[in-house]
Amino acid sequence: MTIDTERRDRTFVVRINRPDALNALDPASMRAFNEALREFRDDPELAVGILTGTGDRAFCTGADLKQTPPPETPFAAAYFDPYERSVDEGLYVRAITISQLRINKPLIAAVNGHALGGGTEIALDCDLRIAGQNATFGLPEPRWASVPAVGGVSKLLRAVPRAVAMKMILTGDRIDATEAHRVGLVSDVVPTDRLLDTALEIADRIAANGPLAIKSLKTLAMRTDDLPLSGSIELEQLLWGLLRDTEDRVEGRLAFAQRRAPDYHGR
Repeated sequence: MTIDTERRDRTFVVRINRPDALNALDPASMRAFNEALREFRDDPELAVGILTGTGDRAFCTGADLKQTPPPETPFAAAYFDPYERSVDEGLYVRAITISQLRINKPLIAAVNGHALGGGTEIALDCDLRIAGQNATFGLPEPRWASVPAVGGVSKLLRAVPRAVAMKMILTGDRIDATEAHRVGLVSDVVPTDRLLDTALEIADRIAANGPLAIKSLKTLAMRTDDLPLSGSIELEQLLWGLLRDTEDRVEGRLAFAQRRAPDYHGR
């Protein structure tokens, strides 16, 4: 399999498994990646997703340039076709545009090795990014006469200072894990052999919180990027109101008063 999945209690691990190609994605593996994320999104028993790559050389190096030649179908025709057909007709980037899946659960990128092109874009689509000490990040598309097509420019400009982002975007240069942490692209840098364990530990801490609260927070993160501050605060208040009378919120306060771990049920 080019995409492996594993369930760890309420955490779903999605692993890109093409190490001989530095975990670059061909159209078939892009489609399998999309299907794995849909499985995670739609399973009520799963709370947190972790995306990573096989081996310690690469997280993902984007599209496999050897397996993604220009198609015969004109772009305009593919653009207006349904998802499955458009991917076959060369619009394969749709299969790895995670934001279009509207996943309201947290995603963690555990970046082992190189995250280049689409690999950086996949990481940017995650809510948390944890880097192994050997990780690198970059958008080399201009070197191959192209541009990022999975939100790389827009999301990198939101993730790090503009000058840093524009230098990476225009030159195609990489940054290492230390620099990524310094500029705020990743939250943690850990030894590569501790990367997945660290991601799982963070996932367990997230999954222990109120499920409806976590989904509400993810909704806020997705919906407030392009809202004015007043609209963002209003949405926060609405979601606070939705949660105010839930069984989980009552249980959380009772557990706090009784000095015990809460028992949440997502109600």
